[in-house]
Amino acid sequence: MIDFSLPASVVDLRDRVSAFVHEHVAPFEDDPRCNGDFIDDTLRRELNAKAKEAGLLAPHAPKAYGGLGLDHRDCAVVFEAACWSTLGALALNIAAPDEGNINLLSKVATETQKAKWLPRLISAESRSVFSMTETSTNGAGSDPSHLLTEAHETDQGYIISGRKYMISGAAGGDLNIIMARTISSAGVDLGATMFLTTMDAPGIRIDRMLHTLDTNQVGGHAEITYENLFVPREDVLGEVGHGLRNAQVRLGPARLTHCMRWLGLAGRAHAIASAHAQQRYAFGKHIGQHQGVGFMLADNEIALHHARVAIWHAAWLLDQGEHGRNETSMCKVFCSEAFGQIVDRSLQVLGAIGVTRDTVVERIYRDIRPFRIYDGPSEVHRHALANRIYTGGPFALRRPA
Repeated sequence: MIDFSLPASVVDLRDRVSAFVHEHVAPFEDDPRCNGDFIDDTLRRELNAKAKEAGLLAPHAPKAYGGLGLDHRDCAVVFEAACWSTLGALALNIAAPDEGNINLLSKVATETQKAKWLPRLISAESRSVFSMTETSTNGAGSDPSHLLTEAHETDQGYIISGRKYMISGAAGGDLNIIMARTISSAGVDLGATMFLTTMDAPGIRIDRMLHTLDTNQVGGHAEITYENLFVPREDVLGEVGHGLRNAQVRLGPARLTHCMRWLGLAGRAHAIASAHAQQRYAFGKHIGQHQGVGFMLADNEIALHHARVAIWHAAWLLDQGEHGRNETSMCKVFCSEAFGQIVDRSLQVLGAIGVTRDTVVERIYRDIRPFRIYDGPSEVHRHALANRIYTGGPFALRRPA
């Protein structure tokens, strides 16, 4: 049975993270290094150093490699506290794609690969990239089985060629995890495989940086060409042909940690709107006393509560060893849409102030909209859930994996 009480150690860590973010991270939200098309890496390093000094870096990562070793439910508590600031995830080194890649490596990589990469990623010495999505019109996107990038087997390893699109953190990244369709030396299609390489390896070219609605990513989002990139056999991640299976090791928990992070920022927008509603005076009373505003704030509280409960439940299932496939999909759909509504209502309560940069709500509004697309659009998750209901009956989603 799920226990909603929090251990004293987790409460203490949450409070330390909250105090750290308020005092040392939020003041950087107006720094010019985070107000362009993407966040400058020098700001990341500065914030990471502060988090490391405070003993708060990489709370999700394995202790053996320098992290704090929290389970999924405890991460939900700490991630929400960290993401009171738009820079909180970056500061604590729990932002995508590094957070998901650390989880993937810790579960799938060989001991040699872990020793090479995990300490550098967890300590924030290096950044990583996950290269799965392909062009805007063809190839792998929400359906990774449509991979067009190919890895052809040779005597020493694999030659990779193809194009990738919307690759986060590519500029200035170090480790690159590439998903490619694998062709054996005999010409047999072995299925998708993951490969480890570096962004500066010969055969990798960043064609262009994409201008996107969100601007919260270090290194931005890029379109990349792979042309005769050689990867030795020892840099295959997991087994050959098991790339799609291994992707689920990463993507399921990663879509839930997205929900954890955005819960913190949706709560921040709501808090700003609530404070404004207690101060702004119009038509004879504070605007929060008017039902039109008060009901919007009440709806925000309801949505935040339901999202938190759903996240904690899905995280608890993962901690029990369940795959949580249905629950993480339902969380992704509900949270991405609910948080968008929360921030939209918050902006509406703020009125003209909300569309300016006088508060951080304007930035949260822009950054949160792509959440309904990243890690699987709402429509794709609904389609998958509907198929399971159709083939398994009305209670199909409630059974343990």
